[in-house]
Amino acid sequence: MAKTLMAVDAGTGSVRAVLFSLEGEQLGCVQQEWTHREDPRYPGSMDFDWVHNWDLARGCIRGVIEQTGVDPHDIAAVSTTCMREGIVLYDKDGREIWACANVDARSDDEVAQLVHMNPELEKQIYRESGQTYALGALPRLFWVKNKMPEVYEKTALCTMFNDWLIYKMTGVFSSEPSNACTTGIFDLKARDWDDQIAASIGLKTGIFPKMYECGTVVAQVSAQGAEQTGLAEGTPVVAGGGDAQLGCVGVGVVDANQAAIFGGSFWQYEYNTDEAKTDEHCRVRVNCHSVPGIWQYEALAFKPGMVMRWYRDAFCQYEKELSKTTGRDPYDLMNEKAKNIPAGCYGMMCAFSDVMNYISWRHASPTFTNFDFDPEKFNRYTFYRAIMENTAMVTYGHMQLVRESTGNIPKEVVFASGASKSELWCQILCDVLGIPVNVPSVKEATALGAAIMAGHGVGLFPNISETAKKLVHIERRFEPNMENHATYMKLYEDWRKLYARQLQIADDRIARHMWAAPGV
Repeated sequence: MAKTLMAVDAGTGSVRAVLFSLEGEQLGCVQQEWTHREDPRYPGSMDFDWVHNWDLARGCIRGVIEQTGVDPHDIAAVSTTCMREGIVLYDKDGREIWACANVDARSDDEVAQLVHMNPELEKQIYRESGQTYALGALPRLFWVKNKMPEVYEKTALCTMFNDWLIYKMTGVFSSEPSNACTTGIFDLKARDWDDQIAASIGLKTGIFPKMYECGTVVAQVSAQGAEQTGLAEGTPVVAGGGDAQLGCVGVGVVDANQAAIFGGSFWQYEYNTDEAKTDEHCRVRVNCHSVPGIWQYEALAFKPGMVMRWYRDAFCQYEKELSKTTGRDPYDLMNEKAKNIPAGCYGMMCAFSDVMNYISWRHASPTFTNFDFDPEKFNRYTFYRAIMENTAMVTYGHMQLVRESTGNIPKEVVFASGASKSELWCQILCDVLGIPVNVPSVKEATALGAAIMAGHGVGLFPNISETAKKLVHIERRFEPNMENHATYMKLYEDWRKLYARQLQIADDRIARHMWAAPGV
């Protein structure tokens, strides 16, 4: 049988194993949902159950082998990817002793303590690593030291989740720069750990494993790994990367000055650069790309997909019932009506996620505003479209934020993930940005990116960039309506002023923040 490549993806809501041909065709996928439960003792916590979740992960690997009927010896290589920021701690014998998932927010006290120790330290760390306290491992490790000293004393190693998957399959500890950089304990330019950052606040040093560049063979599947997963012993296991970075590989965004937007529960704007340079005002995140020699400016919009699901479930019962008899997606039914609403929604604005401010990251209470009691104009389709428009305007703000840092703006963007299935949302995004939007055909972009890394690691794909461009196909291209763009630009200026005032209301505790980073 022809050689195949496997990707194992530990996402926020599920774990999956995906098998690809060397031509990038998805041959099979087995997925299991998993949950990360809050420890009732610690509000904001998000624990990771490494015992149960490894059972689910290895079950997916074994399942996709059975589903496709592939001979395990024909799997040329395996690579891994995961949600970023989650960490696993181990004792000296390699046993897991503590783990938390990506948006764990239990470390408010520790952030306050760090700020008190040195008010300028966060900015110093950002300039070195591209990260702040908001999502990084630094406050979480500090929390373990303060709140679980018995665990901290036993800690001998710390890895990310994709590294953990490799360890479970091979028995070898490793790390790679695209996810490791999100810890904040990192030298962005060198693409390697920086123990001096940990030492500056009295944390342990030497607890991070050897760095392998993405697309490098780390180890081979061990006898134990083979027994547990169904993989063939000796199968090469290749360093993959973080989900956003490998997602970019999977949609062909691999070179400098290219950009991608991933429209899921959270929206990510990723801009590639060949310089490891941070933002002067610490507003935007900077990561290592999984492509060696490339870095990424990253800006996140909070909860667009979640807001849209809330709106569907709260206000679109008619469309949900109609979908049962027609077989059509409720979103498609809503889109048909919402596309008749003019650009700008008659001046009505929706606000939930702010343009990113990484050093002081918080969001106002969600609102709809500037509407009249006219049911012909302001109905549920208008509100639905306003959510789409607001998300696109946040993304425009992110594009401008990166432009201020780099001096560059992309000529076009690639748009992927769930929101890209909506032609209306694609066109709104295109009109707001004022540049073409390309939608690829690939449905498992992150997994495909991991598979490309797996193939690169064993020499099947000599050049990552060329391979990505070869395997990724653009399904649709949207051109901007510049008249609509002008409408949105006026609305954008008004929205920024409005949001600033709404944020102040939340800061004054008159309303609740939708979300705020630990310690903010």
